[in-house]
Amino acid sequence: MTVAATPLRPNRLDHPEIRADLAAAFRWTARLNMHEGVANHFSVAVNEDGTQFLMNPNQMHFARIKASDLLLLDANDPDAMNRPDAPDPTAWGLHGAIHRLCPHARVALHVHSIHATVLATLDDPGLPPIDQNCAVFFNRYAIDDQYGGLAFEEEAERACRQLSDPSKKVLIMGNHGIMVIGNTVADAFNRMYYFERAAETYIKALWTGRKLKVLSDDVAEKTAREIEEYPGQADCHLNELKAILDDEGSDYAH
Repeated sequence: MTVAATPLRPNRLDHPEIRADLAAAFRWTARLNMHEGVANHFSVAVNEDGTQFLMNPNQMHFARIKASDLLLLDANDPDAMNRPDAPDPTAWGLHGAIHRLCPHARVALHVHSIHATVLATLDDPGLPPIDQNCAVFFNRYAIDDQYGGLAFEEEAERACRQLSDPSKKVLIMGNHGIMVIGNTVADAFNRMYYFERAAETYIKALWTGRKLKVLSDDVAEKTAREIEEYPGQADCHLNELKAILDDEGSDYAH
């Protein structure tokens, strides 16, 4: 049964801090060359049950997105695609599904970053704990290996069921890319950044053709827990990036 959507306030100055954080994440993702032109999408929930969310507008480059550009959408709104400023259909399919099916996923960041996508093309796309960054994700990712085309609603809902376990913070989307979730923009962005770094390390280690030295499960789990409990790293990371943007006179927060 479809739940009736709660009317949304049209004011694009609502949730200014969350908007600024997400806009900064877009800007830095572009700067890190982890964007996909005018494709790929980030979203953040803004109501208690997670169904109302902010997301980037259709066909706008990450490097230009400002806080006031972000769309306010409702995952239960059947008329979302009839709006004058309707979101990209695949963005609506994928992020609408996440915010309907996974209320614990307050933030959802989807990219086709190079090394994570290379990982997703392997017959075994798992990420073994060969270093500290890789160990961060030990037992904390899911794999969807049933790619069936663009992530319109049916495909998206199937893929997003892989994130129903709150312990899984990254979905490796086979033959596609990754979806990273988190509690806050800072949390999800930090995780996305380090997953790409971990994937790069693993892919380049494979290039050597030499035997890999994989950490034991106990050490990998210990490392992952220590990073999870490390105080304030994600917030400090995003705050520093915002400070750099502010120093440069960026309009991201406008």
